[in-house]
Amino acid sequence: MHLRSLRLVDYRSWPSLDLRFGPGTTVLVGRNGHGKTNVLEAITLLATGKSHRVSGDAPLVRSGREGAIVTALAHNSGRELQVELAVNKGKANRARLNTSPVRSPRQLLGVVQSVIFAPEDLSLVRGDPSGRRAFLDDLAVQRRPRLAALRAEYDKVVRQRTALLKNANAAERRGRPGGGFDSALASIEVWDVRLAELGAQIIAARAGLVAELDPLVTEAYAGIAPESRAARIAYEPRLRGAAPGLAELRDPEFMEAVLLAEIAGRREDEVARAQTLVGPHRDELALRLGDEPAKGFASHGETWSFALALRIASLELLRADDLEPILLLDDVFAELDTARRAALAEIAAGVEQVFVTAAVPEDLPPALSGSLIHVEMAGEGDARASRIREGDAAGVARDAGVNDAGNSAGADPSAADAADHAPKGDD
Repeated sequence: MHLRSLRLVDYRSWPSLDLRFGPGTTVLVGRNGHGKTNVLEAITLLATGKSHRVSGDAPLVRSGREGAIVTALAHNSGRELQVELAVNKGKANRARLNTSPVRSPRQLLGVVQSVIFAPEDLSLVRGDPSGRRAFLDDLAVQRRPRLAALRAEYDKVVRQRTALLKNANAAERRGRPGGGFDSALASIEVWDVRLAELGAQIIAARAGLVAELDPLVTEAYAGIAPESRAARIAYEPRLRGAAPGLAELRDPEFMEAVLLAEIAGRREDEVARAQTLVGPHRDELALRLGDEPAKGFASHGETWSFALALRIASLELLRADDLEPILLLDDVFAELDTARRAALAEIAAGVEQVFVTAAVPEDLPPALSGSLIHVEMAGEGDARASRIREGDAAGVARDAGVNDAGNSAGADPSAADAADHAPKGDD
């Protein structure tokens, strides 16, 4: 797939941006902090429903504005769909598909598929388990958009259970474990059942995903760092006692029973800590190099290689699903040595559409070339804003070695009819 156009209005540092693209590589060049990454982030937002840099939506809106708009025309397997996401401060976001409003922004998932590799990916190896869980869930949702609703419902259940546990904890600390305590926990069993049901489905989806991803990660890592130890990944549920095997993890009915038993056995702990301690929101994606965990044992180069291997494996897995995601490479070549640069450039050369950011063109390997767009910052104080350098404007990029004009798609074609081409919610 590829984007035919991208339009931003009041998105971060961009008051307005309107670009057209064709297949191939587009390189955004400019100094740090001038807005290059914001363009890649906007594409990621359409693909996954969230930023790869921040957890909330407020930073995505330009200072002094109440909302931002991201619009793209996506070409995929001979059909074209226009998607629009309106990000609103303090209010629910709105979305349109082919100019028609949809009930939820989640209905846009699956129209745009992308894989991003960015400096933030070092946290996949070095950071907390939450980042690795999010990596799995984002990839799972791109493959099966319906999982987004499942995850949202699970999060609601966790919040409700945690509120009940906090009430019970407060009642117990007040020294009245009778009516107040019992009342706080009166309805929690209903939420226990729902958490186990939804949690088992999430665990099964994640475990199945990891089983497919593991050999691809091993292969990708070996290609990037052939002198290093073998890389492996595994899904590890946070359970007391022996962990279930892969076949059991992928069985929702089995895992539902396991979670219910775990919840019953940890009720006192949950009340004492006023937290929901059981469920996939506490599980781990284990990353290993040889016999050691990558976190804490991987060198700086090995950490970069493992993070890159996770993204390359994601790309190959989506391709195995007959998808051709956009590859987004955000300021990464300057951080890689010559061998890793060459390996990543070779992979990028085989992708239908690639967006790259770099501070200077010299950061890019010779094998990676394409249309060049210069990004710069203009204005002072609150009026500072990103813009395309004069000569690159109106969606026409200067050549960086291959294409005469990377945004050579011409006039935007009409979007296909939404009724005929709306994305299927189940897959």
